[in-house]
Amino acid sequence: MALMNVDLGGLSMKNPVTVASGTFAAGREYADFVDVAKLGAVTTKGVSLNGWEGNPGVRIAETPSGILNSIGLQNPGVEHLKEHDLPWLSGQGATVIVNVSGHSVQEYVSVIEALEESPVGAYEINISCPNVDAGGMAMGCSCASVEEVVGRCRTATERPLIVKLTPNVTDVTEIARAAEASGADALSLINTLLGMAVDIRTRRSVFSRVVGGLSGPAVRPVALRMVWQCSGAVSIPLLGMGGIATAEDAISFMLAGATAVAVGTANFANPHAAADVVDGIQAWCEEEGVEDVNELIGGLIC
Repeated sequence: MALMNVDLGGLSMKNPVTVASGTFAAGREYADFVDVAKLGAVTTKGVSLNGWEGNPGVRIAETPSGILNSIGLQNPGVEHLKEHDLPWLSGQGATVIVNVSGHSVQEYVSVIEALEESPVGAYEINISCPNVDAGGMAMGCSCASVEEVVGRCRTATERPLIVKLTPNVTDVTEIARAAEASGADALSLINTLLGMAVDIRTRRSVFSRVVGGLSGPAVRPVALRMVWQCSGAVSIPLLGMGGIATAEDAISFMLAGATAVAVGTANFANPHAAADVVDGIQAWCEEEGVEDVNELIGGLIC
């Protein structure tokens, strides 16, 4: 059988498959369908220092080949994660990536400090959050704010930092390089693309905040392109995501330069999706005579 373990910026994963934050909670809801210990890692839903209620009104709208969401990062806060979810994941034998969210740089740091004694393998820093100290602009949209939040998080921990990039920028490689220069051990990309939906009967936006995040198969070509671009711009590993539903999708991301991949929206349609991707990659490697899955990384022939 092909070797499946990969190293994502210092995080040892038994295979290159995790789940995208916000699509798998902390794994409990999927435990009847998926052995969470079988995955390379479980990436938790975004956690903030204190609980967030999330956005009011409609939160999900279907689109052709995907969904729009306006959840607003609802979560019960880091202490709940520490007391309830992390012990359960540890008991299951899962490798854990905690997605860290915040409305200020200090909040990111405080979440990490609160988790330093917990069984966490790595932190995924979600820099798509609006920075209330900077007028609400997403932290990941400027090199200066990326350097500030990543640099501060770097001083707070020696654990691997995976910085999650937004695609809603002019040049994603500039942001990638800023994150790398500030201490990121790996990058995950992409987060959702901004989109919107309109109810033509009420003549109003479907979402209370007007815009939402587009995910699913519709974004895969964009995500794949950005992974490929960033693989040539930085030297740290990449965690690719965006519309991955099958082993074939995952392998294409690895060939484009990703060391590991995350299955997201597909979990809603098929709760076995992430485990199916693990099995599918293994089977494909055996069929193609690939002895080590790491051989795929950056193997695209242009």
